[in-house]
Amino acid sequence: MNFLTISEMQTRFASEWVLIEDPETTETLEVKSGKVLWHSKDRDEIYRKARELKPKHSAIAYTGRVPEEMVVVL
Repeated sequence: MNFLTISEMQTRFASEWVLIEDPETTETLEVKSGKVLWHSKDRDEIYRKARELKPKHSAIAYTGRVPEEMVVVL
C-alpha cells in the first residue's frame, strides 16, 4: 500500500478502521499521513492484524464520523 495523507485515507476507506505504519503526526498526535498496512470496517480485525504484522511504529485511525454519544478513550 502507498503512503497516503489522512484525507486520502478518508476518501478511499470511508468509515473504516485503518492501520497506519510510520505515521506522521501533528504536535497533538493527530495523524497527518502514513503507509496504510490494512483497513477494515471491523475494528477487531485491525487489532488482530496489528498483532500479526507487529509494526514498530503505528497508529490506528477511524475514517468515519464518531457518533456524539460515543466516548473515545486515548
